[in-house]
Amino acid sequence: MRILVVEDDRLLNNTLCYNLSATGYEVDAALTKSVAERFCRKQEYDLIVLDINLPDGNGFDFCRDIKESRPDTAVIFLTANDMESDMLKGYELGADDYVTKPFPISVFQKKVAALLSRMKKLAGGDCYNDGNLLIDFAEMTATRDGESISFTPMEYRLLKILIKNPRTVLTRQILLEKLWDIDGNFVDEHALTSTISRIRSKIEKPDHAYIKTVYGMGYMWIGGSNK
Repeated sequence: MRILVVEDDRLLNNTLCYNLSATGYEVDAALTKSVAERFCRKQEYDLIVLDINLPDGNGFDFCRDIKESRPDTAVIFLTANDMESDMLKGYELGADDYVTKPFPISVFQKKVAALLSRMKKLAGGDCYNDGNLLIDFAEMTATRDGESISFTPMEYRLLKILIKNPRTVLTRQILLEKLWDIDGNFVDEHALTSTISRIRSKIEKPDHAYIKTVYGMGYMWIGGSNK
């Protein structure tokens, strides 16, 4: 699950990012509204942790814009504004929770875990399903047009990275860094190219593409677009 922390207090931002990353989430940090907007143009997030009073704008406005463009993105307001009217406004804008400062980090982590767990259950778990291609990452099973497909662990890992970043160009360097084995086993460019090729042979048809090569840069998941 991917989280964006939008908080202008650098120490608090760093603390939140450190603790959320340690829990296993992928976390990006923004100190201003404009930086947060740039992140959101390039990347989809499961959750945005959002301060209300930002140096260059208002968290309420940012929440409204996010919910209009990406209604499935969860928002937790994290702010010193403890007025009932502010809390009500936050919820009216679609926020999933409203946490006032100061707060225990451990309690906040539990709130995040509970919220993202509910979201995962509502989304049907850790799966990709477009009606033709079904991939269950939790069970490590897959089918195309109802027929079983076998993927290697490396192929599952690469598929998950691509699927979690749809319509986003992932450079070869980024993919190599993300695929680096937890035991330190090196993944080189040749292995990446071969893995992409094998995946394509298993899921794509002559008129149906899932992975686009962006020459000179990397790859992009395009989700079963017609060629």
